Amino acid sequence: MATYAEHLDLPSVDVVAERLPKDKSQVLNISDTAALLLIEPSVSLYRAGGVSSLPVIHGLADDRIRIKVDGMDLISSCANHMNPALSYIDPANVAAIEVLAGITPVSMGGDSIAGTIKVDSKSAEFAEPGHGLLIEGKINTFYRSNNHARGMNISTSVANDQAYMRYTGSTVEADNYKAGRKFKPAGQSALLRGSLSGSKVGSTAYESRNHALAFGLQHENHLLEFKLGLQDIPYQGFVNQRMDMTGNESEQYNLSYQGKYEWGRLEARAYHERTRHSMQFGDDKQYFYSGAPGMPMDTEGKTTGLTIKGDVHLSKRDTLRVGAELQRYRLDDWWDPSQSPATIGTNTMMGPNAFWNINNGQRDRYDVFAEWDAKWTEQWFSQLGLRSSTVKMDAGKVQGYNNVGGMVGYGDPSNPATIPGAFNAADRSKTDNNIDITAITRFTPDAEKTFEAGYAMKTRSPNVYERFAWSSSNTMVMNMNNLYGDGNGYVGHLNLKPETAHKLSVSGNWHDAAQQHWHLKITPHFTYVDDYIDAVACNQVGKACATRTDGFVNLSLDNQSARIYGIDVSVKMLLAQNTGLGRFDATGALSYLRGKNNVTHDDLYNIMPLNANLALEHQFGQWSNKIQAKLVDSKDNVQSVRKELKTAGFTLLNFYTSYDWKSTRLDLGVENIFDKHYYDPLGGAYLGQGATMGTGVVHGVSVPGMGRSVNVGLTLKY
Repeated sequence: MATYAEHLDLPSVDVVAERLPKDKSQVLNISDTAALLLIEPSVSLYRAGGVSSLPVIHGLADDRIRIKVDGMDLISSCANHMNPALSYIDPANVAAIEVLAGITPVSMGGDSIAGTIKVDSKSAEFAEPGHGLLIEGKINTFYRSNNHARGMNISTSVANDQAYMRYTGSTVEADNYKAGRKFKPAGQSALLRGSLSGSKVGSTAYESRNHALAFGLQHENHLLEFKLGLQDIPYQGFVNQRMDMTGNESEQYNLSYQGKYEWGRLEARAYHERTRHSMQFGDDKQYFYSGAPGMPMDTEGKTTGLTIKGDVHLSKRDTLRVGAELQRYRLDDWWDPSQSPATIGTNTMMGPNAFWNINNGQRDRYDVFAEWDAKWTEQWFSQLGLRSSTVKMDAGKVQGYNNVGGMVGYGDPSNPATIPGAFNAADRSKTDNNIDITAITRFTPDAEKTFEAGYAMKTRSPNVYERFAWSSSNTMVMNMNNLYGDGNGYVGHLNLKPETAHKLSVSGNWHDAAQQHWHLKITPHFTYVDDYIDAVACNQVGKACATRTDGFVNLSLDNQSARIYGIDVSVKMLLAQNTGLGRFDATGALSYLRGKNNVTHDDLYNIMPLNANLALEHQFGQWSNKIQAKLVDSKDNVQSVRKELKTAGFTLLNFYTSYDWKSTRLDLGVENIFDKHYYDPLGGAYLGQGATMGTGVVHGVSVPGMGRSVNVGLTLKY
């Protein structure tokens, strides 16, 4: 068999990226693609739904990271960002994943300040000429005891030497998971709902189904591919949000071309993604308020993109990389009226109008970039890059549930004296002209050492919700515009400026010449962010937000400045081999991070405390074993303006084993062996049950992590 890259024999591009190893057992233990990144010391996760965690690179998360899924730049279309980009590809369909956490080249990242995560499904694979059809297939099924997660993944492909077709499908369903011990009273989860034990973590159940089709044609030095992705999530609980996902349907269409010419290489891509997303109260949250049945919330997002990039070989030393990108994004976010039978059609708290949170939100981006690679000698390499980005944003007029005032009516939307009227009368059209600059140098004195240093200036414009979420006088509405999982309420700010990050990073990488026996990598980094978008008291930006008495706070957003610094360390060492007992390796990763707001001197939100992952790995023929320890320090540096919660330190121990026959693989894992009770430092506030839209949720409870789980998986291949 031959992959397209092998057949085409394209020159490699010297990209500063950390390509993460693919561990086959990971599909057994996770259904959240973002969790594949946790072996990288620079990455942590904001916990969210079971398949929707938000990755964090050096303390910067969500839209501050550029995430490319099979070359597509996808955007979350939800007021709580329940459908992030990585949720649209199942871990079973991931063939390669790369993290650019240091100085990200301009060709790999724009409209982001943290870095880039690049996720790809399996490369095009064709039969050797004259060898007939190449047919492959794989079926995997798994079960996890803690939350009774069960699922199946299927992949099958057929190819000759010029064309291929591949289908990948996955389904997973899980119940609420259990913590290591009781952390709350047992009893009814909410009025007229079921009951939860003291250790059961409410609103963590989920079901997800994904399908992907890929087609490809190759001819000489050219490859044309079309990929279709379909997702259906019937429900996904969110333990740190006040509502749950009750539907997420997405279609992704992705057409790409790669070709090699005498002058270099050309890549082009056109893609379109449509998401239809719904939120409502799940089984563990109160459904009726003042006789009204639930609170339907609907979102439709559409993303269309065009990219073209060329590598021009100017000389043996120099390569010029140039490209252009266009991204068009549209978002509607509306909440249909919810009224008791006796009040339908009259002015009530949630009726008779549809509430428009975002009406025809627009965010269009136009980019061009140029990047110069120079290999001065066998030891010295440099890269300089420049990107120009224009971001144009706008939104239509909005309205409350009624036009006569009251809690969520706000009054006549055509009257500038009302809250929706003031938003409608304001200039909502915004244009940002952003510049990115990167400079990297790498020195490789010999086959056992590499040193790297770089500087980057990266810029990100606000997202649609940060700029256009307009409601400030009602806590219920503000609670729903929450991208952070902290239980607080938020209102946007029309006049936010783009964030500009200045990053310095150095790195030393020592290893054996063959890179098979040991390596040590140390990367200190420092980032200063101008116009950092952070939470502030509403009156600080001239807004009169609703007051509350439940321990949470209502906040707005404003530009300030911040600094983030830390160090990442990763190490691997061969302990023994050829002893009759197989090969033994020790691996480790450590991350230290601090973040400060330079204006308020407050700590930044959701900064991961000092943490380390240590593992002993054993390989004996087809038998693999791993004992893993995760150590996390106490989280004492928390952001006061958001009333962020502290968490205690903890240590978790996991064990994994597998045996791989020619056509069968058996996996077994035990996670959190000692059933340790702990709280996730980035888990946010526990909102998993009760009257989440009222005042019945108690402030001060963090989201606990999962207790012991015994996981088993079986894979059949042909």
